[in-house]
Amino acid sequence: MTRQFTVKVPGTSANIGPGFDVVGLSLSLHLTLTVTVPAASEQPHLAPVITYSGEGADEVPLDAYKNLTTRVALYVLRCNGIRFFPPGLKLHAHNEIPFGRGLGSSGAAVIAGVILGNELGQFNLTKERLLDFALMVERHPDNVTAALIGGFVGSYLRELDEADTEAASVPLSEVLPEYPPDAGEDWGLNPPPPPAGIGHYVRFGWSEPIKAIAIIPRFELSTAKAREVLPSMYTRKDLVFNLQRLAVLTTALAQNPPDPDLIYEAMKDRVHQPYRKTLIPGLPEVTSCITPTTHPGLLGICLSGAGPTILALATTNFEKIAEDARKIFRAQGIEVDWKVLTIAGGSQVNNS
Repeated sequence: MTRQFTVKVPGTSANIGPGFDVVGLSLSLHLTLTVTVPAASEQPHLAPVITYSGEGADEVPLDAYKNLTTRVALYVLRCNGIRFFPPGLKLHAHNEIPFGRGLGSSGAAVIAGVILGNELGQFNLTKERLLDFALMVERHPDNVTAALIGGFVGSYLRELDEADTEAASVPLSEVLPEYPPDAGEDWGLNPPPPPAGIGHYVRFGWSEPIKAIAIIPRFELSTAKAREVLPSMYTRKDLVFNLQRLAVLTTALAQNPPDPDLIYEAMKDRVHQPYRKTLIPGLPEVTSCITPTTHPGLLGICLSGAGPTILALATTNFEKIAEDARKIFRAQGIEVDWKVLTIAGGSQVNNS
């Protein structure tokens, strides 16, 4: 019989102020795959047919050997003894997550691929094992963990023994190689499987009244470029500054009612935002001019992931906060869009 199922993965925001590479937050923007697997047949192997709608539809590769989600799915399949996609496989992706804006589009694509591979192979992998596969492709745990688990999540990478360290250090180009134009069905067999238990996480509480305003400039900023501007060393003073605030923030965002004075200060950062302001004109002005005093209902404001999106956490006054941020960016010659988002649950699979 033909089988059909959907995979729904939320977008995410990482860092959340002082939590650089540590915390992530799932948001109510989704990447949804609708998957049709035909009944088993003797027909020759055919590459999957991919269609795509929504954000990024005009730039996403529709070749299953070049598309990030299907390449990740094939990685999971091959690590578990299945060489090919099922013949006649059809995928439709509908995406609500803007590309290159710091809202977790690549993390969602990776998690969608890991879940797709698990469902196609019917491996029944645990969430922990799915995370291992994701971390072999996306080496920072904050976005992929939040996309898989949902909510407000803290994560870390386990210190590995020598053998596992070697396995986890395989270059990404070998884990998930770019398929050459002349790649055939047998190309890229026997990829390196992930060690077990690479990533560990905890889900923090979240106060229900808090929503996230995503203020999204109309330009892309690659994570690689945003990382290039960061220093290789930090002062003890700056690290203590962030650690103190992160320790407070993870509890403060669960309290009801949330305390704006506590949260606003706890969302400040000295590890990544000061260095990225040159890449995002208007960032210093937005984060300093929009405060709980000037805009009641605001709790805190920060860069979303590597940017350029600004994330404002608030309980009321969403439109005023967003429109005043728009004015600040417009003075810098930058137009923005904005959305009020809720905190989403984790990834879901629904069988038709």
